[in-house]
Amino acid sequence: QVQLVESGGGLVQAGGSLRLSCAASGSIVSINAMGWYRQAPGKQREVVAIISSAGLTTYADSVKGRFTISRDNAKMTVLLQMNSLKPEDTAVYYCNVNAVIPILAGLSTRAADFWGQGTQVTVSS
Repeated sequence: QVQLVESGGGLVQAGGSLRLSCAASGSIVSINAMGWYRQAPGKQREVVAIISSAGLTTYADSVKGRFTISRDNAKMTVLLQMNSLKPEDTAVYYCNVNAVIPILAGLSTRAADFWGQGTQVTVSS
């Protein structure tokens, strides 16, 4: 069982900043990619940023230069620093972790995706 706990959402004015945090816990052998997704009302969930286990990052074009994703492997935490926020950034933000977990009473492992509960980010104009 893997749990993801998100924090850091809230209400901010356009041009402001927020930092999202997501901490993983549970039966985890290792963590592969970690990322942030978002879903605005009436829209599909979309990727915001992803960071690989080696620290390589990928960003949606809409957030490049404004958002920074980082991870702390020892704490199994992924962060999203969001600067110069715009009203169009308003959405529920979800943490995603691809983790290797034990199966078959620890005799084997497999990789699986896990999602956080989501945190609301609202940017007012």
